[in-house]
Amino acid sequence: MRVIFNVDAITAPLTGIGRYALELARGLARHREIEALKLYSAYRWVDDPEHALHANATIAAVRRNVPFKTFALEAYTQLRSALFRLHTRRLDGWLLHTPNYVLMPFDGPALTTVHDLSWLNHPETHPIERVRFLDRHLPRSLEKAFAVLTDSQSIADEIETKLSVPRARLRVVPLGVDATYRPRPPDELRATLRKHALDDRAYLLVVATQEPRKNLARLARAYSALPAALRARHPLVVVGARGWLQAELERALGPLEARGEARRLGYVAEEELPLLYAGAYAFAFPSLYEGFGLPLLEAMASGVPALTSDRSSMPEIARDADGEIALTVDPLDEDALRDGLQRLLEDAGWRADAARRGPRHAQAYTWQRCVEETVAVYREASAHAR
Repeated sequence: MRVIFNVDAITAPLTGIGRYALELARGLARHREIEALKLYSAYRWVDDPEHALHANATIAAVRRNVPFKTFALEAYTQLRSALFRLHTRRLDGWLLHTPNYVLMPFDGPALTTVHDLSWLNHPETHPIERVRFLDRHLPRSLEKAFAVLTDSQSIADEIETKLSVPRARLRVVPLGVDATYRPRPPDELRATLRKHALDDRAYLLVVATQEPRKNLARLARAYSALPAALRARHPLVVVGARGWLQAELERALGPLEARGEARRLGYVAEEELPLLYAGAYAFAFPSLYEGFGLPLLEAMASGVPALTSDRSSMPEIARDADGEIALTVDPLDEDALRDGLQRLLEDAGWRADAARRGPRHAQAYTWQRCVEETVAVYREASAHAR
């Protein structure tokens, strides 16, 4: 099979979709059934998945800083589409896959990955230009695609009911978790924890972009309602890049930071993140909505007791055949969040069970499995095209 893979999403700082695109590109590059792989980013070909991280830096800066974003985004989309048509006009017998919603124009078989419908279900948590862009361009991509890949069964159900994509064209391909996320002995953690002044702290970790859908403001208010002694023992540590629409979060988190009960580390180096997970006392991820919830899986793989939301894809990740591993709560109920956090931090028996079962459960989710199941869809699309 000959595959064109779009790598626009491989942009630092890597978020969930960027990680998915990077791991998939790496796996495709060495897969026995992919006889040729071409990576396309923005308006040009790139050499390999690692090159994409560097190549995308300039266009990412432009996207963040150009004024009149809606107009600029549409102009950029039209230019990119025209250039892609030009660059692929002689590529017969190739398959196109975009891992980030919107397809570029292509005459051969095409696949798209739709990770979630957050712009549709929670438009207030997104910049308006992103909502308008997806409203305008995604329907055409869904119509064109041979199949629509998605990360979880709950999102597949939504795509069928809300976007009218037939079930026969949907493929659920779960994401994976890297083997670097695992329980670790204290001596492996010491240098990284000392660097961030966490070596003597039994911290409650959050890993999320600071944007409204991650529900960090409610989490901060629920945490502030915990007994003072519990907050003193377990400071709240937030890892992740600053996002958008942060006024409510600043009001909720600012007083905790001023008292030394919470800290924001920002985006941390890729090699440090697994160590920060493994060093955590507990993990919280009460997002309003997720297509998969990769940070939850990373915490479970690291043997860290976790709390998450009782909606969208999170219950799928939080359970094994024996039942719930991570605590699930109503993310809109701050009292339920507070009570869940207190159990997460104090229930020794539950914590031991969660720490034991989490890594075993996460072993089923590998990037190799994600690659193999994606290539199986390519095989279907190629056979159909022939």
